[in-house]
Amino acid sequence: MDFSKNILETIGNTPLVKLNKIVAEIDALVLAKVETFNPGNSVKDRMAVKMIEDAEADGRLKPGGTIIEGTSGNTGMGLALVAIIKGYKLICVISDKQSKEKMDILRAVGAKVVVCPTDVEPTDPRSYYSVSKRLAEETPNSWYVNQYDNMSNSLAHYEQTGPEIWKQTDGKITHFVVGVGTGGTISGVGRYLKEKNPNIKIWGIDTYGSVFKKYHETGIFDENEIYSYITEGIGEDILPKNVDFSLIDGFTKVTDKDAAVYTRKIALEEAIFVGNSAGACIKGLLQLKEHFKPDDVVVVLFHDSGSRYVGKMFNDDWMRERGFLDENITKAEDVIKDHIDKQLIVVRTEELVSHAIERMRKYKISQIPVVDINGFVGSVDETDLFRSYVEDKNVAEKPIKDVMGKPFPIVKLGTPIEEVSKLFTKENDAVLVDLENGNHHIITKYDIIGSIK
Repeated sequence: MDFSKNILETIGNTPLVKLNKIVAEIDALVLAKVETFNPGNSVKDRMAVKMIEDAEADGRLKPGGTIIEGTSGNTGMGLALVAIIKGYKLICVISDKQSKEKMDILRAVGAKVVVCPTDVEPTDPRSYYSVSKRLAEETPNSWYVNQYDNMSNSLAHYEQTGPEIWKQTDGKITHFVVGVGTGGTISGVGRYLKEKNPNIKIWGIDTYGSVFKKYHETGIFDENEIYSYITEGIGEDILPKNVDFSLIDGFTKVTDKDAAVYTRKIALEEAIFVGNSAGACIKGLLQLKEHFKPDDVVVVLFHDSGSRYVGKMFNDDWMRERGFLDENITKAEDVIKDHIDKQLIVVRTEELVSHAIERMRKYKISQIPVVDINGFVGSVDETDLFRSYVEDKNVAEKPIKDVMGKPFPIVKLGTPIEEVSKLFTKENDAVLVDLENGNHHIITKYDIIGSIK
């Protein structure tokens, strides 16, 4: 009989799959190392086992102990599998930008999940780096994994992933392209491959908001480059010890939008359902296409499964909210089509200013049309109300007709977006759209800005 003694024995030996349509403009053989075939559905299973086994061997992790780690989700999943088989408890500290699916999966495999804010400095006590360290200090019989500086991370890929790729390509690989986060994969695989053939090029995929590319090129850690970004699993605002910059031939940066768009393209064009960093890798690969020749063998690594991004990159509403869907916005109706069924909030001339303020708060809006029995006769916005309040502290008890401004312009559904845009001025912050059924909808400056691609 052919079977594994436990799920950990199924880690590794993931397939190498030829990419076709999505890399048609690249004049080389492009192969994807699809790490979703690991039992935890990501490349991180490899280093999770290695880090735990090494910690057991040198006594850092003791029987019945608690494993604590800051993770974007995938390392946590790998650690959870090992913790279950080996009888450890697990606490995963995760940033709030990670997908809900990742958090739910971690809880499903028995991990306690602690969520921390993304938009804080690494040294901030609220950051997931700091919280991880604090929990490790406070929790008896615990071990803080620290995948960023734990060299067992890159060693796992030196011992496993690198040799697999070399064997699967029969030593013909010429380029290795991979997203860089902790640095374990690129450094471990890169070191093995360059020992086999120093001419193999190692390319890292970085994201805007991360420090890797500039640091590699200049040696400067530029804090001005650090800002919040959406792409998951790659980029950092620190320099992990696992990133061996001497092994990396270059970086290319990929935008959040391109990473998200290409994540979906991989599924639609190659039938490979993989995660956000894979999309970044493919877009980065296309940006590097002038580096590849017809006889080259390019291997790109796909880190994790698309199932962890169903509520994000694979959700049209999520993509649309961030302007990541390439939709053709040409008319007024295109701007409002996703919320055209929402009721238009209005205020009547004889209602009090306090009623308008209450409605603004309740519906989180800044402008309200004013109506009477004849139709639209005016408008109020938060700027007008603030100005009126400065002039008269009792304005809240005055009727709306005493403070309202001119009514918003009204356009038809088919009005070109260029004409709609011209109606926005210093004195006018909104436009009404006639829905041709007796109802109207509102377009604000925010809607116009949101439609810009």
